[in-house]
Amino acid sequence: MKTSSVKKSIPGKSFFLVCTLVLLSVSCCRRPSDEWKLGVQSYTFHKFTCVETLDKLQTLGVNCVEVYFGQRLGEGFGDQTMDFRMDEATRTKLREIFEAKNVTVVACGVVICSSEEEWEQLFRFAQSMGISLITCEPERKHLNFVEQLTGKYAIDIAVHNHPQPSAYWHPDTLMAALEGRSDRMGVCADVGHWKREGIDPVKALEQVSPRLKSLHFKDIKAPEAGEAEQHDVIWGTGVCDVKGMLEVLRKNKFNGLMSIEYEYNWDNSVPDIQQSIKILQ
Repeated sequence: MKTSSVKKSIPGKSFFLVCTLVLLSVSCCRRPSDEWKLGVQSYTFHKFTCVETLDKLQTLGVNCVEVYFGQRLGEGFGDQTMDFRMDEATRTKLREIFEAKNVTVVACGVVICSSEEEWEQLFRFAQSMGISLITCEPERKHLNFVEQLTGKYAIDIAVHNHPQPSAYWHPDTLMAALEGRSDRMGVCADVGHWKREGIDPVKALEQVSPRLKSLHFKDIKAPEAGEAEQHDVIWGTGVCDVKGMLEVLRKNKFNGLMSIEYEYNWDNSVPDIQQSIKILQ
């Protein structure tokens, strides 16, 4: 997927809604067979609005979402998009819709902020929405400041591995950037990007497991001559060792967020995702 580039108190009804969202994120997202939370990265449905995405999640039986910034919000919001700069009235309306649809916003991203002011604005947004994890790729010069914000707002981050020239494309450099930092600083492993970069996702997951907070989980097709990118396929039908990756997660007692990010069949991906989820059952 593409990146998008003083605490406020939360009064009355808004505070109640945030508390509800936090409780839901703990109690409603876990699958009975595993310790992790199963969710969807909303970029999967970026051709649809945020409100339409929630309906698709209900069809899938999934009630956790990782929102991406830039998605149109949908009916009742005009031309507004998901944006950490949105006003409080819009946030309140969104929280009410998420609660009505029984969907918990567990994470947001992938984000690259250009300044310390933007980073703080992002964390304030996450706090107001009850979001517990920010998926991001901070510039190295902002890592110390972001680490301070994770403590200030009690919100974790998961550094994502976009392909080169991202500074975090390789698990070696990713883990080196986090060495010695707060436990709130972790990894969001996009296993498809690793595979396309010639990195074994099973070995990479084992390497980052001490810091692993979330995944963009996927399988990808075998490469073909002249093809620009190995697109996503139903789990277990591509070149990623899905069974091996799941074994690593279970062995290391992964208890974070597994976001389904399916970047294919954009107009009708729900049936493919339903087939993928069956692997976990």
